Amino acid sequence: MPYVNVQILKGNVTREQKAQLVEEITGTLVRVLNKKPEKTHIVIQEIDPDNWGFSGQLTSAYQASDHPVSGN
Repeated sequence: MPYVNVQILKGNVTREQKAQLVEEITGTLVRVLNKKPEKTHIVIQEIDPDNWGFSGQLTSAYQASDHPVSGN
């Protein structure tokens, strides 16, 4: 039973994009590892920018300092 946890910043991804991620990740596991889609679990966790840090600071602080984080 594959389990994949995808963590992204909250607020930048649409429902349609999440559905596409689930479909494509599942498809990759089916194609590459021959896993059954009905036994494949994908969890998308949206993390608040106050709960994500990099470069020594919270993402929210980084964004506020005129460095928008686009997810790329």
